[in-house]
Amino acid sequence: MFHNMRMNPIFTKVHAEIQRGMDLTRCRKCGCMKGTLENLKASLPHLKMKDAETLLDHVNQWYTELTPLEYSCLGCKYCIPPEAMTMLTQKYPALASATLSDSEMQVNDASWPPVDGEYTVIDSAAPVGVSTLTSEKLEEKIVKLNPPGLCIVGKTETENIGLDKLIKNVISNPSIQFIVLAGKDNEGHQSGKSLIALMENGIDKGMRIIGSNGRRPILKNVNKQDVEAFRKQVEIIDLIGSENTRIIAKAIKDAAKRAVKIDKSNGCGCSTDCCSPAPAGISMPVLKSPEFSKTEKVSAEKFSLTSIKLDKAGYFVILPSNKKKTILVEHYANDNKLLRTIEGKSSRDIYLTIVKHKWVAAMDHAAYLGKELARAEMSIEMGFKFVQDAA
Repeated sequence: MFHNMRMNPIFTKVHAEIQRGMDLTRCRKCGCMKGTLENLKASLPHLKMKDAETLLDHVNQWYTELTPLEYSCLGCKYCIPPEAMTMLTQKYPALASATLSDSEMQVNDASWPPVDGEYTVIDSAAPVGVSTLTSEKLEEKIVKLNPPGLCIVGKTETENIGLDKLIKNVISNPSIQFIVLAGKDNEGHQSGKSLIALMENGIDKGMRIIGSNGRRPILKNVNKQDVEAFRKQVEIIDLIGSENTRIIAKAIKDAAKRAVKIDKSNGCGCSTDCCSPAPAGISMPVLKSPEFSKTEKVSAEKFSLTSIKLDKAGYFVILPSNKKKTILVEHYANDNKLLRTIEGKSSRDIYLTIVKHKWVAAMDHAAYLGKELARAEMSIEMGFKFVQDAA
């Protein structure tokens, strides 16, 4: 057995933790376990060590023992698989970068915000953005108050994709000079605290946020230039834990009074000639990252009823737009890599497009996806706010 062999203690601990997770039914069907095992399969060969080879053999065996994926993350306070991965990457930091991919986030250069998400734009020229972290109803309350100086408000639920999106949307709008963090912070992901750590410490060579205690604080869809531009551009106002709209509104107003007037004649908002003018026809200047790559964008097709064979996995984030009367679906791999976006007006067409291309695996996941897409379409028709149910 693994624990009876003379092994490096860190490998023994990692093995014991993952085995503990594999003994739990909920872990074997969770994206956190599947993603961690895939990261280990990709990264362990880089160590060129006998211990790593032995652990990799166990990882490959565990991977065959996974049950059909039912959810991407359960939100456990202590998430066993990524905690085990963190043990290993703290000892061998190079492993973190070994699991990274190139920038895969879909960016629309012709509009602002360039990255779709669950947020409300009030005034794109205003200097203050607000993240309500995981507080679902707080965004709506702040929008109703409409405090002067508010640019955009929305949730930031994760310390990786959530921060990726926030960073990209902010650096593409030089008007934003302050970010107010309010609402409840997830105890596991710690997206709010991770953002503060990012501002204070930056990132390491593996794109891991230095000083973050989040589960997987590795940024995959931005580059180091994006991060540094973000850190220079904004000031964070820490109201984490507060859902008091009066306090939040006052913070927005006070920050707006301190804002510096931005010269938008240049792409970066500076008053010098260091940047070229913004492209004509674009409402807000867009700073394009040299590492941005376009992800596959699929238009929903028209379908008749047919028998469907399902055989692939992933998870989906559903983003209906009342303004555009369309539904955008983001398809992610279980390591949080954005694979593609699917957009259409009909929930049925989107669902069958996903099924046709075999982007969903388990039948229960397919049923869940169909239900949520139907709710998203209904939210557009009836005008209510859509909040996606946990899978």
